[in-house]
Amino acid sequence: MRVSVSWLREYVDLPADLPTGDLEQALVDLGIEVESVVDLAASVTGQLVVGEVREIEELTGFKKPIRFCRVDVGAANGTGEPQEIVCGARNFAVGDRVVVILPGGVLPGGFAIGARKTYGHNSAGMICSAKELGLGDDHSGIIVLGPDVTAKPGDDARPVVGLDDVVLDLEITPDRGYALSLRGLARELSHAFDVPLRDPALAPAPGGTETPAYPVEVRDTVGCDRFTARLVRGVDPTAPTPSWMQQRLVTAGIRSISLPVDITNYVMVELGQPMHAFDADRIAGPLVVRRADAGEKLTTLDGVNRVLTADDMVICDDTGPISLAAVMGGETSEVVAGTTTVLFEAAHWDPAMVGRTARRHKLFSEAAKRWERGVDPAVALVALERAVRLLTEHGGGTPSAEILDIDHVRPRTPISLPADLPTRRVGVEYPPARVVALLERVGCTVAQGADRLSEDPGAVGVASGVGTVLSVTPPTWRPDLTDPADLVEEVVRLDGYDRVPSVLPTAPPGRGLTPRQRRRRAVAGSLAERGYVEVLAHPFVSPELADQLGLPADDKRRPAVRLANPLSEEEPLLRTTLLGPLLGILKRNLGRGHRDLALYEIGAVFHPRLGAGSPPAMGVDRRPTDAEFAAADAVVPEQPVHVAVVLSGDLDPAGWWGAGRPAGWADAIEAARDVLAAAGIPDERVEVRAAEYAPWHPGRCAELRVDGSVVGHAGELHPVVVATLELPRRTSAMELNLDALPPTPVTPAPTVSGFPPALIDVALVLDDSVPAEQVRRALEAGAGELLEDVRLFDVYSGAQLGAGRRSLAYKLTFRAPDRTLTVEEAVAARDAAVAVAAERLGATLRGA
Repeated sequence: MRVSVSWLREYVDLPADLPTGDLEQALVDLGIEVESVVDLAASVTGQLVVGEVREIEELTGFKKPIRFCRVDVGAANGTGEPQEIVCGARNFAVGDRVVVILPGGVLPGGFAIGARKTYGHNSAGMICSAKELGLGDDHSGIIVLGPDVTAKPGDDARPVVGLDDVVLDLEITPDRGYALSLRGLARELSHAFDVPLRDPALAPAPGGTETPAYPVEVRDTVGCDRFTARLVRGVDPTAPTPSWMQQRLVTAGIRSISLPVDITNYVMVELGQPMHAFDADRIAGPLVVRRADAGEKLTTLDGVNRVLTADDMVICDDTGPISLAAVMGGETSEVVAGTTTVLFEAAHWDPAMVGRTARRHKLFSEAAKRWERGVDPAVALVALERAVRLLTEHGGGTPSAEILDIDHVRPRTPISLPADLPTRRVGVEYPPARVVALLERVGCTVAQGADRLSEDPGAVGVASGVGTVLSVTPPTWRPDLTDPADLVEEVVRLDGYDRVPSVLPTAPPGRGLTPRQRRRRAVAGSLAERGYVEVLAHPFVSPELADQLGLPADDKRRPAVRLANPLSEEEPLLRTTLLGPLLGILKRNLGRGHRDLALYEIGAVFHPRLGAGSPPAMGVDRRPTDAEFAAADAVVPEQPVHVAVVLSGDLDPAGWWGAGRPAGWADAIEAARDVLAAAGIPDERVEVRAAEYAPWHPGRCAELRVDGSVVGHAGELHPVVVATLELPRRTSAMELNLDALPPTPVTPAPTVSGFPPALIDVALVLDDSVPAEQVRRALEAGAGELLEDVRLFDVYSGAQLGAGRRSLAYKLTFRAPDRTLTVEEAVAARDAAVAVAAERLGATLRGA
């Protein structure tokens, strides 16, 4: 939020000589983040003057419209002759007064202005827009001064456009919606400097009348618990917005549109109450405030035709929706150039509804930003009166005597606060009288039972606050105050965070990393050493992910957890597999020109506990009981930690040495083996089998088992999945459940033999449907204790072997720990290994 200090001074008596550094520090101490404090007087150097346009020559033959202007700048240029300036803006005419910076001046950002020849004409200086002067973001046209400005050509333009002011750029946290207004900021600064506050919301305002200003029916009093409206007839449609109002809106980053619309924006920034101005003559019949019907359509003021859902609130007339309530009005009822009858509306909407609607339609308007943070429901009539007075003062017209006020606002519920709770929670002594005084400065009404708390520090129970319970009713403008902890925070904030000591707790003694932490680090280190790059993906996925990954519609293996308040309506589910988001990152990198990619992620997936029900409601005033913890844990989704890798392109790069080696299904399986080895699982406990499991290719997918239990899958992705996600052919992936792995066994130190090994190769012929892993296990079982290692080094298939047959060649290493093996011993061990393979798998020794 951007706001000028001069505007703030209308409501709070800040010290006249207040340094900007002290102002910034005061806001920071109050918990308000300050992006910047800009002294506008120093942001523009050189001659910035008022100019009057005398002549405009339209230049043709260029790609964009260009104008050659002669501008009267008085004696500022030293000659008194009109200044020649080339300008591309179209929103001014002969006779308009504009803001001109002459050669030698420097605009914000170090943009120096000089005299040069451009578009075939000499141009000396620049006619400035609000953005060029650092006053706002509007760059659609230059600043045109209104008729109420008395400055003459050649006068200094700084005070005219507000460049003699200080502008605050603040980042307001979501829990402090009241600070998105001059009223709220002035209140905060009155606390910081202990100066009087002139609350604009206390201005007198007439209440609702028996006869409404306009017929309105509110059908949903939860989504809209207050709706006020008033008519102004006979408005001058040509009346301009006064320059001082335009200037303040521009500083706040709001573009000037028309007088009625500018007034609603002005009141919104001033009081924090978003409003809307309707052209009453364009409304057909009475207004109805209701939930939208699914599929209804509305064209909003930004020209977008929006399809509504049943969660949206709308304001309708006889033709249907004319406004997306609390977010943006519709085209059919907007104030236009000929509007003479204005209907002002100031309502109070449900913040949760507004937030969901704004995100659903991606419409983060200034009004929606305030509504979802909370707006004071008691200020609607004051805002209405303020808007009506401004319009009749500057645009003429006659306000109606009738005022509509449909009020279903519930009174605030008092909060019970032990007077000693701030002291107990924070560790700083806060006497009860001090607690009461600070809460009353916030705007709370504080009582002890039926009576106010005694100010006498000697009263019983008051000095320490022990046993004293306060009944605190928060003000209407602080919807964030709902629990005792919120009130404690306000006491600490206003008393000063600097009074709270910063004490670091003593770290308890420990035994280092847990086995789970060591395993995770070992797996990550193993993959990184093999060239994989770690990524962190968002855990949110779309409902269409199952279709994209080729999962069947009735797949019960992977039901998903749906978020109650997702960051994006397009991704409302928590992931059940790492592959979906990980493949999205792979695709994003491919789109940025990377071709050879090996990525991995270690993270949690989420599986709902079906039928677990809802968690119990737990407050913040006490520690939950063991039963409440157990009930909450029973609902929390299971969150096993998985590891996944994706491979695309060349695993070994190409170069002058030759072609690269493309990554394939075997590399994904090898990555799974590496992970299991790094996790401390011995190779003899790991089994790799062919499997069919989406989203992998049915013929190139392996399941990995540890002690007979499936812990993951690896291989090449299904061609349909690859085509759907627009990934390269042969893209491969692996995913393992680390939490499903058994604990790492204690590995005894290996016995190292000093005797030479005996190396024997065997080639076995068998059906090509038999996995090589089963052959290896059979050879190990038959060879006995003398076998030290067995390794597959060749796979061959050909016509001489017969259809459906292949040859697997293994290198067997035999060694004895206490002697050199004889040839007879090694051959006997080899024959025993081949015999077991023949018995179990029907293998025959090739060439035999």
